[in-house]
Amino acid sequence: MKKSNRLKQIMLWCLVCVPLCMWAAKDRASKVSDADRRKAEYVFLEAENQKQQGNTAAFYELTKYAHQLDPTNTTVAFYLGYGKLMLEDATKPQLMDGLNLMKQHVDAHPSDTYEAMVYSDANMALGRSREGQRVIQILAERNPNSPEIKMRLADGYVRLGEYAKAISAYDTLQMMEGRSVMLSARKVMAYQAMNDTLGALNEMRSLLATAPRSAEYNIAMANMLHLFGQTDSALVYLNKAQEFEPENGNTYLAKADYYNELGDSANYDQQIYQALISKDLELESKMHVLMGYIRNQLMARDSTSRVENLFQVVLDQHPHEPEIRSLYSEYLVAKKDYKGAAEQLGYALDLDVTDANSWRRLMVINIMDENYPKAIEAAEKALALNPDSVDLYRYIAPVYYQMKEYDRAIATYDRALSIIDTTDVELYSDFVGGKGDVYAAMGDSISAVESYEQALKIYPGNTGILNNYAYYLAQHNRDLNKAERMAAIAVKSSPGSATFLDTYAWVFFKKKDYKMALFYIESAVNKTEEPSAEMLEHYGDILFLDGQTDKAVEQWQKALELDGENELLMRKFNDQTYYEK
Repeated sequence: MKKSNRLKQIMLWCLVCVPLCMWAAKDRASKVSDADRRKAEYVFLEAENQKQQGNTAAFYELTKYAHQLDPTNTTVAFYLGYGKLMLEDATKPQLMDGLNLMKQHVDAHPSDTYEAMVYSDANMALGRSREGQRVIQILAERNPNSPEIKMRLADGYVRLGEYAKAISAYDTLQMMEGRSVMLSARKVMAYQAMNDTLGALNEMRSLLATAPRSAEYNIAMANMLHLFGQTDSALVYLNKAQEFEPENGNTYLAKADYYNELGDSANYDQQIYQALISKDLELESKMHVLMGYIRNQLMARDSTSRVENLFQVVLDQHPHEPEIRSLYSEYLVAKKDYKGAAEQLGYALDLDVTDANSWRRLMVINIMDENYPKAIEAAEKALALNPDSVDLYRYIAPVYYQMKEYDRAIATYDRALSIIDTTDVELYSDFVGGKGDVYAAMGDSISAVESYEQALKIYPGNTGILNNYAYYLAQHNRDLNKAERMAAIAVKSSPGSATFLDTYAWVFFKKKDYKMALFYIESAVNKTEEPSAEMLEHYGDILFLDGQTDKAVEQWQKALELDGENELLMRKFNDQTYYEK
């Protein structure tokens, strides 16, 4: 077909079909009965009620139904469109359809400011900045005295790269609202994007001229100078800020940031200390400072007492704030000072005994410290506040196991199984398999095997149970081929697990395949920073039967340093003919 003929056909379609489409749309609108309109309004009110209750799925479905009843109701269309944007894993067509539905209402009701701003924000978030800005420009024309809309307009120009228009809009805001650090900072960023350093400097000078002794304004000037690489000049203004307002903790924080960027740790520490002892710095800010400081010190592997000293400073000022004690406890956990962490968390709980989460954390800390009686004590307090917390039972039963209180461990698993949702097959399998571990330790082979088999019947892919069952069979020299298959599945699913690799190695050891056993035990040791005494003992046993006696003794000695009361291990170490007897 020739191009000219094709063009004529398109024009003919526009003249004939488009009016027909418009007529069809009007015809559909005219066919909406008054009853359907009223019903749509009622359904939409119920949708709003569901939204208020947090039932987003019901809100979406009801809004969709209301739109089907009355597609001419643009308010319903708007919120249906909004609902489409909120869908999890929404496709691009769904997002575009959602925006189009919202646009119907915004274009039809330009005076609805809230909906227009929501629609604009949605377009901005989805990369349709021009459309978002178009709507804000209309709002700005209709609401010339609204600072919020003027700010959105200015920020939108920045997003579009129209920096001169943005600065003009910020200027208007300054005339409406007066000067502020926030507005000047926005203008400085726009000037920087335009490579207009002089404009940025003049802006900050104008701000500072309105209140030359303001610490906030001097800090803002310092930050801008630092941004432009004028570090010496920045320090002059930071010093002025502290001179004018010596009790203002924010001046010390600003200077701390300055020294931190320069890598001057001594002056950084000094400024942080001054900020924390400042009485007018809010507790929330101090907590934020401490968290940042702790993060830096842990990353630097700092072994000094600087953090502890800072905590003591803050605790002296705020002795009755549990949040500080809790944060201190978390820091000590990171330092592996579990006793100190438990002590600080205990103080926090003295101040708020109803904090169930802190009781749970105290239980975990005591487990890490191997203080099992204290762990049970904390667990009981946590259970009193959350009697149906299955997660707590997951910890309590293994603690009883470690304490060799096997009957209590079994009873704990049974209590947990009585409240677990049976459809959660993985969790249910974990608890049934946990009973198998306890029965194995009790020497009840029949119950142990029954529990392991039942756990795997419930959830065959439970790698933790596959590993434990394989280890149990290896320890008892039973069905080693089955043990190898189960251990192989566990290792394949988690090749980085040192525990699974250790079990796999031990199965090969029991099968007298020492080369394979050595390969996997070395993999296990290399994948853990702190090998357990049991793993090192296995390593020694495998080395010994592989003919590497000296290396075996070396690993047994390491194991004894961790478990000096292990009589069997001592016999191996002292009598190197143990395996020959």
